[in-house]
Amino acid sequence: MKNPMDLSGHNIIVTGAAQGIGEGVSRLIADLGGRAIMVDMQGEKLEQLVDEIGSDKAEMHVGSVADPAFVQTMVDNAVSKNSVIHGLVNNAGIVRAAMAVKMPVKTWQEVIDVNLSGVFYCLQAVGRHMWERNADGDTGPASIVNISSDAGRRGTIGQINYGAAKSGVMGLTMSSAREWAQRQIRVNSICFGVVETEMTETIRSDKFRDGVMAQVPMKRFSNPDEVSQPVCFLLSEASSYITGQHLSVNGGYTIGV
Repeated sequence: MKNPMDLSGHNIIVTGAAQGIGEGVSRLIADLGGRAIMVDMQGEKLEQLVDEIGSDKAEMHVGSVADPAFVQTMVDNAVSKNSVIHGLVNNAGIVRAAMAVKMPVKTWQEVIDVNLSGVFYCLQAVGRHMWERNADGDTGPASIVNISSDAGRRGTIGQINYGAAKSGVMGLTMSSAREWAQRQIRVNSICFGVVETEMTETIRSDKFRDGVMAQVPMKRFSNPDEVSQPVCFLLSEASSYITGQHLSVNGGYTIGV
């Protein structure tokens, strides 16, 4: 039986690919037969990853998703090199913490620029390619996975910018899924809990660990390899009739929500 999550021949853009979830997803895409088109601002890390994964299964583009000109150029170059883009993982994100009453406008804007506007820029650029490609009846694989968060479902203390952005990502997911379904372009989001990455070191510290863990029924954090699998499920034909959905991957943190 063919593996339903097989990604052979799929060219998939992954933003924020140099570390954490993005790195784990990129490696799994390659393991499943796909080509990971890795995007990040950390050029040295990307170069090392391409060497490890192999240039036949990976390529790199260095720049910020908060720059719409870079995003469009990156997508154009990826299409030129690979002919077709079959998937996008909108994963790039940053954290700039501060309580709402003390948050500088600059701190608010930095997170919105990357975590919300950057998601839109990539969604739009890849969506245009898929929309035009499928206009002539080609309904080959076309899947976009936006990385949201429990912060977007429940809110978060000390990161109102992050919570607002991640709620916005869910809105982008639902609206684009409705607009593009007629051409078989699927758009879904994943809401992660606490994943063991560099970005979550503060939350996982002794100061906050017990409070967070008390709300997670499975009593553990996840890791990039573990959470990469549901991302690739949504990229693959195993989820061919799923669109506009928000999948929680959080050890039960939001049961029933």
